[in-house]
Amino acid sequence: MKLTPKTVAVVVSNRQRAKRWYTQKLGLKVLTEDEHWTVVGRRHGGFAIHLCQVSEYDPKGKLEPGNTGILFQVDTSMPKAYAALKKRGVKFPNPPEKMEWGWYCIFADPDGNEFSLSPSG
Repeated sequence: MKLTPKTVAVVVSNRQRAKRWYTQKLGLKVLTEDEHWTVVGRRHGGFAIHLCQVSEYDPKGKLEPGNTGILFQVDTSMPKAYAALKKRGVKFPNPPEKMEWGWYCIFADPDGNEFSLSPSG
């Protein structure tokens, strides 16, 4: 048996605002959307993010900012990817660092959900 992850939930304060940020800043596409369901990702990428507006499933729920454990890989050098994303308005707490094992970088969405960024090579 082979288990293949397909989506992961990321809790946001406003699903429509999050949809605009993930599509405009990260270049992801809306894969599925209805009354309270928005999934963004790559059309043929095999993995997607389900944007969950906290108030739609728990009126007293709270955001869960911090490390999501999600890694985005880029097909270019880290300095080029950093510059391009920063130009689009993506916020980075620190610029990328070259470590002995490779590049390290974190960025965050408007709700404080943090993602790692790494070159694919």
